[in-house]
Amino acid sequence: MGYIKWGFLITVWLLFGAFLHYTLPQYDVVRIVNTYEERQELNDWTRMFWSTPDTQSTEQSNRDVQFIQAVRPDGSAIVYRNEDTGWNWPPYFKFDTANLYTEANDAISNKAAPEWVAVLHYGWRNEFLSAFPNAVGIKPVAGPDDKPLNWVSILILVLIAALFWAIYVRWRRFRRNRLDPMIDDVEDSLYAAGDAISERRSRLRRWLGGGNK
Repeated sequence: MGYIKWGFLITVWLLFGAFLHYTLPQYDVVRIVNTYEERQELNDWTRMFWSTPDTQSTEQSNRDVQFIQAVRPDGSAIVYRNEDTGWNWPPYFKFDTANLYTEANDAISNKAAPEWVAVLHYGWRNEFLSAFPNAVGIKPVAGPDDKPLNWVSILILVLIAALFWAIYVRWRRFRRNRLDPMIDDVEDSLYAAGDAISERRSRLRRWLGGGNK
């Protein structure tokens, strides 16, 4: 039972951590090299990795999506999608896809004269699932090592940690004041009942023993 309990807890925490890693905003310092638009098929098992803005019908099986191609300081490639999130989850309330596409085009540069920008995004890049992180904002930075401090994610993680700590403290207090006394009373009752039964059995044995003499 101990292995099942720990396996369940580890699975829950891993899923919760993956949810936070996918949803919370992150910064990438990159050099934008190209932008393009391409029609994407929205398969049932990959639809969760695409935005569902309010203006987008859930009945459509494909749609045109804008993409931003970039290169990291180490030379590796990264591709972002540029989609509105609308009022849906995650709550980025992004409605400026066209403006962001223009900013991305204006920031295109080459190796000879690189222009480094910080792309604020959420989501994952997965070639097998055709999943792309969604770009939320773009701002210029001084160089490839000038990565902005992610205050939003830090604040959210601190608030989540404070919430879990508050729940844990109140649970400990509730267990100490309410549950533990009830459990102790039940255990005392069981022990008392057990002692009474043992005494009755002893008396019965003595009576039976005396009767056999």
